[in-house]
Amino acid sequence: MLDKRLKKIAELVSGKGTAADIGTDHAYLAAELVTSGKCSRVIASDIKEGPLESARNTVERYGVQDKVELILSDGLENVPLGGVSDIVIAGMGGETIAAILGKKAAYERDDIRFILQPMTKVELLRRKLYEMCYEITEEHIVADGDKMYVIIVAEGAGDWRLLTEFESLYGFFENDELGAEYRRREAQRLSKIGSALEGSGNSSGAQHYAALAYKMENGCDIVKTDDIYSYLDTLYPFASQDSWDNSGLLVENYDMECSKVLLSLDISQKAVLEASEKGAELIISHHPVIFEPLKAITRSSVVYELIDSGIAAICMHTNLDISEGGTNGVILRELEKKYKLTGEPEPFEEIGGGRHYGWIVQLEEPIFPAELAKGLKEIFGCEYVRMSRRRHKISRIAFCSGSGGSMLGEAIAKDCDALITGDVKHDVWIDANNSLISLFDCGHFHTENIVLPELRRVLEEKFPQLDVEIAEGSVDPCEYV
Repeated sequence: MLDKRLKKIAELVSGKGTAADIGTDHAYLAAELVTSGKCSRVIASDIKEGPLESARNTVERYGVQDKVELILSDGLENVPLGGVSDIVIAGMGGETIAAILGKKAAYERDDIRFILQPMTKVELLRRKLYEMCYEITEEHIVADGDKMYVIIVAEGAGDWRLLTEFESLYGFFENDELGAEYRRREAQRLSKIGSALEGSGNSSGAQHYAALAYKMENGCDIVKTDDIYSYLDTLYPFASQDSWDNSGLLVENYDMECSKVLLSLDISQKAVLEASEKGAELIISHHPVIFEPLKAITRSSVVYELIDSGIAAICMHTNLDISEGGTNGVILRELEKKYKLTGEPEPFEEIGGGRHYGWIVQLEEPIFPAELAKGLKEIFGCEYVRMSRRRHKISRIAFCSGSGGSMLGEAIAKDCDALITGDVKHDVWIDANNSLISLFDCGHFHTENIVLPELRRVLEEKFPQLDVEIAEGSVDPCEYV
């Protein structure tokens, strides 16, 4: 009566109480659970009358209609959970299963065993399960012909944790011959995505998928924090930072090694919590977590939380801004993708020793400020762009990440038509409107957060065995109403 997939699901049902088969379709599983003697009662539900009628025909054919309760229900909405020990949701997309669980089960009972068989987006379901405070206690691969199915057993979690993107892809099944074959196929799928991204010019995305594919076949491995620091030093020399800055390895952890790294623009309490929940031993940030001298480390301070959680911190501030492939280098690359530029980019604010903040570029065809503002929103992913009231066309553009409003005079002195930066003060807007220059404030956060995918790219290129995650909490600290 059952195919290999459903046979394995039936085997995983505990039989300790009532089993609920959500989206039962033909009720084959429900009939098998009763006729085999594993369950004395089964609830079988479906969202549509047609499948439920097919289920009714099945239970009548096997003579188990008195032990199988058929319910018309959207997911778990109408399913009574009293006495239910196992809930089966099989043959749906992972996002659909996650939505069903999120509506009801996660909040009513923490002692139910979930047996889930997603047909698509398995990684999304794994991640959502942990976000809803479940943990995956078992995972199995079932092969039927050329098809491979993942079956997940999830229960209420004892400890709160979150999965990284890689963990959600890698799964929790044994790395036996069947598991290795499944992961090999997933590695091939991820490699194809990476190749497509490479073809579209998205080098950071391409490298990320290449690293995910590598880890799918080889797993994660430990890297010494000093090795990561030394490599970053070759790309963004810490000695090049401004004299007032405090970039470097600012917080050590006990082992000084890691397999998971979290990237964040700032090391906030939210970032430390996310790193802890994902098991990251190192946070790499742009803004220094220690800037002014500390007179005390209180329990409420982020530095205390890093130490208490055993998380190290490497911060790259001005050394990242002024390095060729750093923050402003990423902005330059994005402008080159978006607009046709002519000539070589020129250094913007030169600070000696061959170092400089930002670049000056020349558009091949002049454009109006409003058109440039629209393009900047796409480049930086910002909700708003503040711009001065000048309406003249723009061709020569200076830009500097972060808070560069004080550089307006430099932009004017170098005959620029526009300055792109963030955190512009009121008096600078007045000066811009009084001069023949357009000014664009794309936000401090957005003009710097753009560098995180590049940091992930260079780390994954050098250390593909590292699990490198861009913090979900690295978002604009402001809301706009």
